[in-house]
Amino acid sequence: MSEQSAVRPEYRIEDLAHHSGATVRTIRAYQDRGLLPRPERRGRSNVYGDGHLARLRQIADLLDRGYTLASIKELLEAWDTGRGLGGVLGLVAEVQGPWTDEEAARITRAELDARFGGTPDEDAVREAVELGVLERLPGRDTEEYLVPSPQELAVAVELHAAGVPLSAITGHLRELREQVEHIAGRFLEFTTEHVFARYLEHRPPTDSDAAEAATMVRRLRPLAQQTVDAELARAMRILATRHLQIHLSPEPPPAQDEEPRPVQVPAGTIRAVQELVGAENVSAFVTAATERELNKRTLDSLAANAPDSPIVQ
Repeated sequence: MSEQSAVRPEYRIEDLAHHSGATVRTIRAYQDRGLLPRPERRGRSNVYGDGHLARLRQIADLLDRGYTLASIKELLEAWDTGRGLGGVLGLVAEVQGPWTDEEAARITRAELDARFGGTPDEDAVREAVELGVLERLPGRDTEEYLVPSPQELAVAVELHAAGVPLSAITGHLRELREQVEHIAGRFLEFTTEHVFARYLEHRPPTDSDAAEAATMVRRLRPLAQQTVDAELARAMRILATRHLQIHLSPEPPPAQDEEPRPVQVPAGTIRAVQELVGAENVSAFVTAATERELNKRTLDSLAANAPDSPIVQ
């Protein structure tokens, strides 16, 4: 190795900013927070090296992954004390990676309009963008969109072809998304309590614990969807049979009483609910809890009274 190639690169702060993509102001802020080592002082100049450049790129990568600066400082301190970041970054990549094998597609506005009957609907497109069903692709000669989930768009196309208005489809998706996010949150709480808690004893986790947790994520990743698929199939079979029986019955379905009626709830129960969800959400919570209990009893009753063999094959 020649003497010239053996010389380590050195940067002024302006050069470091240019090579890292950070601003001079940001670099100084990182130094003040302890995220970036102080430069070497030579006379009146501050000199930075490749270690500073690598650290800035690490920080940028972690910020892109959603970490806060406080969390990044903890991770970098772990790195500096020899605990490593490889396992942690592997765990982050495993969690933030795609949770489906479905591949995104692209669609032009003309193709989109054609799939929904050929009549442009600006409100529906705007709502689809807000929901993330479509993502605008800027800088195109023609109006074009990225479709993160072609399956989800295909469902909307079929529902619309069957006569469901687009406004009803987007409204249903908003409601469904809230319920699915609740299910996902409960699954994460469940697995964290019973599986991942042991990997979280250290903050940040050790390199080996993080690597083992990433392996566990890969094992458990499909379980949530498999469980939801199985339970949805079970519920659809029971409830669809119930709906069919109601609509095929010679007797008209019972009239729906939509008028609200006052219900006496013990004061202690009201106080407990207020402490749990806040005073403004008491009515919604009691309604949701009542509906859940009624649905549970209906399902239990149908399951208990179901014949041993299906009537219709």
